[in-house]
Amino acid sequence: MAATFLAKLLITAAVLLPSAVVLCSFPATLSLERAFPTNHRVELSQLRARDQVRHGRMLQQSSSGGGGVINFPVGGTFDPYIVGLYFTSVKLGTPATEFYVQIDTGSDVLWVGCNSCNGCPKSTGLKIQLKSFDPKSSSTASLVSCSDKICSLGLQTQDSSCDAKDKQCTYGFKYGDGSETSGYYVSDLLHFDTAGGGQSVTSNSSANIVFGCSTLATGVLQKTDRAVDGIFGFGQQEFSVISQLSSQGVAPKVFSHCFKGDDTGGGILVLGEIVDPNIVYSPLVQNQPHYNLNLESISVNGQTLAIDPSVFSTSSNQGTIVDSGTTLAYLAEDAYDPFVNAITSAVSQSVTLVTSQGEQCYIVTSSITGIFPQVNLNFTGNASLILRPEDYLLQQNTVSGDEVWCIGIQKSDGQDITVLGDLILKDKIIVYDLANQRIGWTQYDCSTSVNVSTNTSRGTASVNAGSINVSSSACSEPFKLVPISMVAFLVHISVIYIFPIL
Repeated sequence: MAATFLAKLLITAAVLLPSAVVLCSFPATLSLERAFPTNHRVELSQLRARDQVRHGRMLQQSSSGGGGVINFPVGGTFDPYIVGLYFTSVKLGTPATEFYVQIDTGSDVLWVGCNSCNGCPKSTGLKIQLKSFDPKSSSTASLVSCSDKICSLGLQTQDSSCDAKDKQCTYGFKYGDGSETSGYYVSDLLHFDTAGGGQSVTSNSSANIVFGCSTLATGVLQKTDRAVDGIFGFGQQEFSVISQLSSQGVAPKVFSHCFKGDDTGGGILVLGEIVDPNIVYSPLVQNQPHYNLNLESISVNGQTLAIDPSVFSTSSNQGTIVDSGTTLAYLAEDAYDPFVNAITSAVSQSVTLVTSQGEQCYIVTSSITGIFPQVNLNFTGNASLILRPEDYLLQQNTVSGDEVWCIGIQKSDGQDITVLGDLILKDKIIVYDLANQRIGWTQYDCSTSVNVSTNTSRGTASVNAGSINVSSSACSEPFKLVPISMVAFLVHISVIYIFPIL
């Protein structure tokens, strides 16, 4: 999800703030103490704490294939007051069983809970049904031995370990609060939908992949508030589904997503390249475990901020990462104040400035679109990522009928790390072209269809947006994350925002 890149990313532990009172409504209504009146929003400090714990993890290092476009459904929304994550469903085994897993570009491994899992959630507050995988019930399942090539490759990247007694390829992750998950790898069929050459979606396609089967979950990992079945890692290492399918020639080594930023959420996730004339590309930084880009500068209202470019350079403890497993977004510490100051200066005559628990907020009497400036993140290759006000602000509440918006991009305290999370990634086509080692993007209405290159002579396929209904079916508290720490014989590449602390 082997070098120790960003080993001390952001924090090594987190102080989890007290939970807010949540009432039975959708979206949830939060009653919080603030510096000014509130009606339904949670403190940014709590949201930041969740993401920062996720970032407090040990990270390690890590030709296009053929075939048609593989299309996955998308559920969830970036909105941390509703769900706070995007996920998809995968069908595994024979007969096929459907599992709901978080979409995470910050990790490599696809894993789900096993039927023998001790402590894995059996239910969730979301309107989805959780299941467990039973290798013995699948006629096509087989265990992965230590001698298997993919297990050997996983040992090098620390995505796998070896059970000396059973000679079985395994994994294990231990979290800083004492919670733990571990399991073994299984080889079985992944069933998926494909499309190509303008044809409609066709089902009943499948390929053999290796994925994780968790047998243990302890501590907060047992909570059921808004749990999903596991994690779908979209990284570059050998254990990622992307790498496995492309090596088999089943799919090209490129994937794309377009996450809807409204309350209904959903969107598009395809193994293939979404094509659009407005997409711009920037090269990936080579030999990094994550999707690192070279951020060169930041502009507000067309004016480049006075930030030393070295703040954004990639090294063992700094850089810019694209990570769909992060709810908010984070700016390197030395870039944060110039950014916030530029926003505040641009709107100071049109809004009322307020500060709540250290967060810069604004009381707005009209649309933020006509008041707040455009922000440009300028990357190598003349590729600019344009941020609308709703891409860097979060609405917190209202005061006497006026909306209160706060800076949603957070400071990477003590670190020169910049993380592009779902706050920024939403409402955009994002293309991860691993074959050509580049990432592309453009603003897009993710409720509409997209054209996806099939990388064959058949041309492109049209893929429609969709949404999995994930409305919370019961009262629940806002999500928080669990700190993670390294266990000597294993590593988990990221803390995934799945299980809440109650």
